[in-house]
Amino acid sequence: MLKTYFSHSVLVEKLEQYLEQGGKFIASYHSGLNPSQDAFVLKALGVQVIGPAPFSPDLILPKGIISRGLPEIEHVMYLRGMDVIAEPGSEVLASVMVPYFNRTYQHFCSHRHTPSSGQPGYPGIIRNGSVIYFAHPIFTQYHRNAPRWCKTLFLNALDILLPEPLVRIQGPSTLLTTINTQTRKDRWVLHLLHYIPERRGQEFDVIEDVIPLYNIRVSIRVPRTIRRVTCVPDRQALPWAIKNERLEFTVPEINGHQMVEVAFK
Repeated sequence: MLKTYFSHSVLVEKLEQYLEQGGKFIASYHSGLNPSQDAFVLKALGVQVIGPAPFSPDLILPKGIISRGLPEIEHVMYLRGMDVIAEPGSEVLASVMVPYFNRTYQHFCSHRHTPSSGQPGYPGIIRNGSVIYFAHPIFTQYHRNAPRWCKTLFLNALDILLPEPLVRIQGPSTLLTTINTQTRKDRWVLHLLHYIPERRGQEFDVIEDVIPLYNIRVSIRVPRTIRRVTCVPDRQALPWAIKNERLEFTVPEINGHQMVEVAFK
């Protein structure tokens, strides 16, 4: 995810080399703009800038694969985005629908944002090969008030660019997952962590309750032949299978934290 201005040709060159070697990335809002914010210096974005979006809040209308998990309806984007044009060869994954007017002292709407006019304005999400660009600052927006659709759109973009991720977990979004490599032991160790912090006091989050999870299905893209899959440290062997070059198994219980050893031959 690119979140800085590209002011140096060296950085642009490195990113272009990264893409040529099969790399992929997601950019948003000002990412890739020059310091004067009047042009994208990274041509791989496949986007031309017009300027700041003329309407805010506006609405985004995702369709097709980028809308998976969301109804194909308009979703409000509370922070101002960019007015951009998709260059030839780029694909518009979602369009921006503009409101009737901006909510200013000249026009009033009692709701938090003005209703949609139903008219498309400019591209909202654009794909150019291995790059996907979001016209809105979706990361800042999610940090402020966590609209679910911003997170879902981003995850769908990841799935488009990385259809075979290292790990897939069928569990709640509160489940954290990491994999550690232990070369000397010739194994991977999967860590599954499920604690839910809550803001019960005024100063910081706390964890008072451990909510266990059961029968969590796991899929891992593995590079080698598997010898065993075991819950550790209790050494409980787990049934497993290889499907489409992915290791699949089910973790029977996660009581806060569970480790799983994936040993190779």
